[in-house]
Amino acid sequence: MATRERTAPPVAEVFTEAMARLVSGVAVVTVRRPDGTPGGLLVSSVCSYSVRPPSLLMSIGRESRSYRALLDAAEFGVHLLGAADCQVARVFAGRSDDKFAGLAWSWEETVPRLHATPVYLRCLRRRVFEHGDHAVVIGEVARGGLADGEPLVYYRRTLGWRLTSAGPAQSP
Repeated sequence: MATRERTAPPVAEVFTEAMARLVSGVAVVTVRRPDGTPGGLLVSSVCSYSVRPPSLLMSIGRESRSYRALLDAAEFGVHLLGAADCQVARVFAGRSDDKFAGLAWSWEETVPRLHATPVYLRCLRRRVFEHGDHAVVIGEVARGGLADGEPLVYYRRTLGWRLTSAGPAQSP
């Protein structure tokens, strides 16, 4: 009986599938473009970086149309989206020229700020590290705002997964 050899999938394929299985929140990053118009993109790779000073880290695709504006701007906004923001996420993941059309937003000095997101952080760009097809951007949080709301979760290439809470841990 002949045995069939099984070849392992390429590392890039395994990596891509593994990262699709990593649960992450979803954020819209906004920036003022050089021509003065608002720009933005959807990211799923954002995390805390430092408490002193309060800083976050995010990964941005170098092919993104907002990439250059983000690297040139001194500040940007990070909006952590809520469960009700699936459509906003889809808009900012898309390729529309005016992603802000029909959305409630305003300028906060030089940063476009979306209204009604559970978390808003206005950041000063501090460092950029390019590697491969992405760059890691570190932003120092200058100010922010919080509101109630369940997070929008991205898992296995799908938006809108719901986290369920078992409630507070019980002491034995």
